Amino acid sequence: MANFDRAIPPGGEGKITLVLNTLGYAGKLQKGARVLTNDPKIPQDTLIIEAFVKTPITVSEGMVFLKGTQQDTVTKTVDIRGELDKPLKIDPVDFTLDNKVKFRIEEVAEGKHYRVTFTSIPNVGRSYHGLLKLKTSYPEKPDLVIYVMGKFKY
Repeated sequence: MANFDRAIPPGGEGKITLVLNTLGYAGKLQKGARVLTNDPKIPQDTLIIEAFVKTPITVSEGMVFLKGTQQDTVTKTVDIRGELDKPLKIDPVDFTLDNKVKFRIEEVAEGKHYRVTFTSIPNVGRSYHGLLKLKTSYPEKPDLVIYVMGKFKY
């Protein structure tokens, strides 16, 4: 979103305010905004905003897709890391695929890194979707949701 002074006198100064929504982003972020002018020497220019978005928790995958034949056992993993200088704890609070998928939470590095492993249960359906909701010990990010989809052929 941008706000700016519509008219600036020759030789004067103006103000351009750019607001960057960082929701859903992590790490290095770069966005540009094109500025049009009536200056014949520089009819347009681009303003670049660079930021590093630090998130309290990083999740390697927000969506797990299990795919194969109905007889297959398919496994996928998701890594969860606490990025703050305090221990992270996670606990499952809701899982909607109890009879179709199993999950296991392993603490890889105490209070810092967890691995969630999802494993399909053979012969339980052609397609399904659901989620695993986790409660965290970080008030900055109290809940995490990992979506799970399965698609299996006969």
